[in-house]
Amino acid sequence: MRTTTTNTTPATQRERIRNIGIAAHIDAGKTTLTERILLASGAIHHAGDVHEGNTTTDFDPLERAKGITISAAAIPCAWTPREETGVAKLFAGQRHALNIIDTPGHVDFTAEVERSMRVLDGAIAVFSGVDGVQPQSETVWRQADRYGVPRLAFVNKMDRTGADFMRVVKQLQTQLGTNAWPVLAPIGAEDELRGQVDVISQRRYIFSRESQQSCTVEEGPSDDDGPAAALRSELVNRIAELDDVVAELWLSDQTVPDEVLRAAVRRQTLAGKFVPVIGGSAYRYVGIEPLLDAVVDFLPSPLDRGTTEALNDEGESISVDNGVDAPLAALAFKLVHDGQSGRLVYVRVYRGVLERGMTVINPRTGQRERIGRMVRVVADRREELSRAEAGDICAVVGLRGFLTGDTLSDLDAIVSLEPPQFPQPVVSFAVEPRTSADRERMSVALQRLAEEDPTFRTYTDAETGQTIMAGMGELHLEVLLTKLARDHRVELNSGAPQVAWRETIERSAEADHLLKKQNGGQGSYARVSLRVEPLPAGSGNRVENRVQGGAIPSQFMRPVHAGIESALEAGVLRDSPVVDVLVTILDGHSHAKDSNDLAFRLAAIEATREALRAARPVLLEPLMAVECTVPEAHQGDILGDLSRRRGQVLGLGMPAQNGVTVVRAEVPLAELFGYADAIRSLSKGRASYTMKPARYERAPLSAIIT
Repeated sequence: MRTTTTNTTPATQRERIRNIGIAAHIDAGKTTLTERILLASGAIHHAGDVHEGNTTTDFDPLERAKGITISAAAIPCAWTPREETGVAKLFAGQRHALNIIDTPGHVDFTAEVERSMRVLDGAIAVFSGVDGVQPQSETVWRQADRYGVPRLAFVNKMDRTGADFMRVVKQLQTQLGTNAWPVLAPIGAEDELRGQVDVISQRRYIFSRESQQSCTVEEGPSDDDGPAAALRSELVNRIAELDDVVAELWLSDQTVPDEVLRAAVRRQTLAGKFVPVIGGSAYRYVGIEPLLDAVVDFLPSPLDRGTTEALNDEGESISVDNGVDAPLAALAFKLVHDGQSGRLVYVRVYRGVLERGMTVINPRTGQRERIGRMVRVVADRREELSRAEAGDICAVVGLRGFLTGDTLSDLDAIVSLEPPQFPQPVVSFAVEPRTSADRERMSVALQRLAEEDPTFRTYTDAETGQTIMAGMGELHLEVLLTKLARDHRVELNSGAPQVAWRETIERSAEADHLLKKQNGGQGSYARVSLRVEPLPAGSGNRVENRVQGGAIPSQFMRPVHAGIESALEAGVLRDSPVVDVLVTILDGHSHAKDSNDLAFRLAAIEATREALRAARPVLLEPLMAVECTVPEAHQGDILGDLSRRRGQVLGLGMPAQNGVTVVRAEVPLAELFGYADAIRSLSKGRASYTMKPARYERAPLSAIIT
């Protein structure tokens, strides 16, 4: 790993910063697009290839071996939009700093996308011109929606057989419910792809096949470009519905000047009401420079994002502005243990200035720490920094007391920024160390992985004493096991994945348990009477106190609550957590000498378990929302296999032009282990699938018995 030092910030003005992420379904071309952007901007001098394992952002050996992005990688570059005579670009000739984050496309690593979206100002959503809106495309789109991230849509792979630009635009409108329309449309498709037409200026950009980055600019669209004028007319119509300036010109039948239309597209994109669509081919270098111009023109700077919601020291909701001359407020959004730098905390500065040597406070813990070494991350390199201003993304070495989602706050103006929200793990392995040396290193290694990855959990099963690793999927856990062996020298044996079962009840029931033990001295005495009732799915558990007359003294109510919660953590069927239950404490009794905290806790545990047994307990299993991209020739085989796995098919998408259908189904997670191999075998390697947690549903009797 190389480390260099720079004394300059990436941009002298914050309005010329673009913090953007590149997100999409797996294999849509995100990493290839990132390589082409870095090459076009001069950040690198040779573009790597995913298949050759030499790309800039997929620098981890594991990523190169598997050919996929596992961890989000940050890399800065700079871009100056080209000045063209007669073209009214908003920022032509102005140098801009681009902080790019290349995110994973596999659903198992959705945490990387989630935390990236939380700190980014804008995003490029990449779609395949052949496959269109794919399952994980929808997931990352919803993540961007959740954090209000403005975005561009880049329809990639327009050089591939079956590519259809306008079909993908239609899918963006219907499947994602977005107001999307082209601003840069491809000229030709498949083998005939040769350039782009700027819908606003009607200029043509023709890319040479002989020279990868050679581009010729031509005035006005030709007859064989298709309806370029019609695309502009529809663009004006769509923007007029959103923007008063364009609407006034449109209603008076006046021509909308290019500069007015471009500025309006920017305003509505920043407002989240419009999504500019761009067509091209990253692999063929078609449309990369116009895409960068569009990033600068239409995506926001940190100043454009306005204020950020936070909580003050009293827990009240406030708005944090983005001023530099204000108290520090920065969010720790990622943590890694770097082999050379040690503990590295990635930080997005929202307000004020983060400087080497200053002292910050963590509002969650109240702990103060001094900022030591600061770096800018450039893929696998580090550049030394002395300060980072509002809008900057950097990393701080050390910061022992900070985890993902914590705020670095000024001591005199304490605020807590909203942390990213992560899904709960649904698949788990039971693991054990292979040697005594592995046992000594295992706990430290697992703790480090848990700190780095918020969707990874590790705990010890209270009944079996086994160490459990829980994550988002089989691939996720497989990668973590590889990291343990490679980075931490810990070899583990893993058991079969375990399903995260839940339990609930179907009817009300009461129980009255008396704990009475006498051994000659002071005894144990406690009586607890309670009722359990089912609640609607997703309500969670509640405990209510209806005890009257001090039947249970107030000092014993806390152990009673603790006992109930303990019983709900391990149900009566498979020791799984009990959910959606209301427990009402009805009555009880104490003894002046023999009652104590432990007695009431144990009595509450037994009373709760007795009531649960009488309330017709049922086992719940997690259902996964599965989307299979299947060639029509193998559709019957896939549907039959889903049926054998107790899957419920929810719908079939209309076959695309390339003969591929999307099958949507809900399938019990317990039936999906090993499904990756099965679907490849059934389709001769042509089908793919993604899955994400959907809901919990009642499990069959066989699941309780096994």
